Amino acid sequence: MTYFRWLLLLIVLVPGLSTAQQAPPATPTMAEIRAELLGSPTSRFALQEETLPAAAEKKSVGLAALYSLLIPGMGEAYAGEFGSSGKYFLLAEGLLWLTYGIFEWQGDALQTDARTFSAVSAGVNVAGKDDQFFVDVGNFLTVDDYNQKKLQDRQPEKLYDPAAGYAWSWDTDENRQTFRDQRIAADNMYNNQKFVLLGVILNHVASAINAGRAAVAHNSALGAALENVELHARVMGSPARAHGVLLTVQKGL
Repeated sequence: MTYFRWLLLLIVLVPGLSTAQQAPPATPTMAEIRAELLGSPTSRFALQEETLPAAAEKKSVGLAALYSLLIPGMGEAYAGEFGSSGKYFLLAEGLLWLTYGIFEWQGDALQTDARTFSAVSAGVNVAGKDDQFFVDVGNFLTVDDYNQKKLQDRQPEKLYDPAAGYAWSWDTDENRQTFRDQRIAADNMYNNQKFVLLGVILNHVASAINAGRAAVAHNSALGAALENVELHARVMGSPARAHGVLLTVQKGL
């Protein structure tokens, strides 16, 4: 049992007897003093609050989880656990978005190089074309080869019109393969971004769960601290000549 003593000396001025006829002032008994100090539940509660840190207040579990769903680590900071766990969720968030940006940059670079290469080696008009067009460019040497295959498969709706800017003809099959590899590498970079986004979502959810747990732990510790605070009062001096009150606040650990 650890004792925190607050010595509050309440000076009780007892007027001296100037004459024999003057009646002695009424001296409060210990029971009256204890009733005055401890009788009101608000007085004990106020002293309990003073023994705890200013930040010792209950935290909303739902609010902590919501904060971390928005920004990982924010809920832990609200619950007072940013240094122990929240900072790692925030660091992971930054690293994930940095990785996402790197994949985006690499994918754009590879895609630009591949399409520029197709314009030089196959005469492709890259303006206004969708991704499927470049997939077909990488799979067939010429637009005629592609159209012939679609006619054989009875898919005339997928034919390309060379006169409308959808013509190509590779100078070598090796260059066609090189372009195809470049395009696939760019697509892989973009596909990797999906896994990074999944990691971002999981990081938000994990941080929210952890922040809720931190808020619950904080509230439990706070409740235990309040329950173990006790206040005791003792009159200093004799009952006939009390000259103060000794207040003792004790907290069990």
